[in-house]
Amino acid sequence: MKKAQKKAERRRRSGSIQVRALKWGAALAVVGLLGYAVSQMDGVAYGERQLSVVNFSDLTSNGKRTALKAANEARCTCGCGMTLAQCVATDSTCPVREGNIDRIRTMVKDAEAL
Repeated sequence: MKKAQKKAERRRRSGSIQVRALKWGAALAVVGLLGYAVSQMDGVAYGERQLSVVNFSDLTSNGKRTALKAANEARCTCGCGMTLAQCVATDSTCPVREGNIDRIRTMVKDAEAL
């Protein structure tokens, strides 16, 4: 009877260790995914890729972030309610699109000084 009890106790501990390891693995995976998600979110809806008509290559990462943030916060003047970045990225028919591109280019030049 003691042998059977010891065997059952070992099975319980073994299962408990496996469950604990599985829980830790899942928790680490969630933390890793959250870290990855945060690293991919730079706080701007429309980034350098969407605004390909503007050259951001001369900027430092800090300057690029500053220019993109400014472009994503400033509003288009045609009355559509979009941001400059959103207008340039999504609306090729906007009557003031070229002016918006110039405004973003000015933001890039201003960010070069940073």
